[in-house]
Amino acid sequence: MADPVHTTTQVVRFQHCDPARIVFYPRYFEMLNLTVEEFFENVTGWSFHRMHEELKTSVPTVHIETDFIAVSRLEDTLEFQLRVTRLGGRSLDLSIETVCAGEKRLTARITLVCVDFIKKNAVPWPEPLRNVLEPLAEE
Repeated sequence: MADPVHTTTQVVRFQHCDPARIVFYPRYFEMLNLTVEEFFENVTGWSFHRMHEELKTSVPTVHIETDFIAVSRLEDTLEFQLRVTRLGGRSLDLSIETVCAGEKRLTARITLVCVDFIKKNAVPWPEPLRNVLEPLAEE
């Protein structure tokens, strides 16, 4: 597996946990979304806000497949390692592996689609964004 193109660290907070003090699984989806948003902002240089304003595009998640491997607990430090696995004409596949102290906790495979922000339909990746994403794709 290729090296991650983006890694972010998130600490499990009380807001993420159920009464047993383990991460309540829907909270992982919020953490995954933050990882994707930070990838666009920090790696591609195109924050969601900038995409909306300048390119009139958004990148909603259209598919997510997740394996919950081990529990995460309050105050665990999770490392989210994002890889770009495929860049299509209008879609982007990502994989994210989440680890804590070397132990795999979660894996996710996510598909995003480039959407015209105004018309709400799938469109080809705008050239400025495609030019940044293309060299990052494993495929």
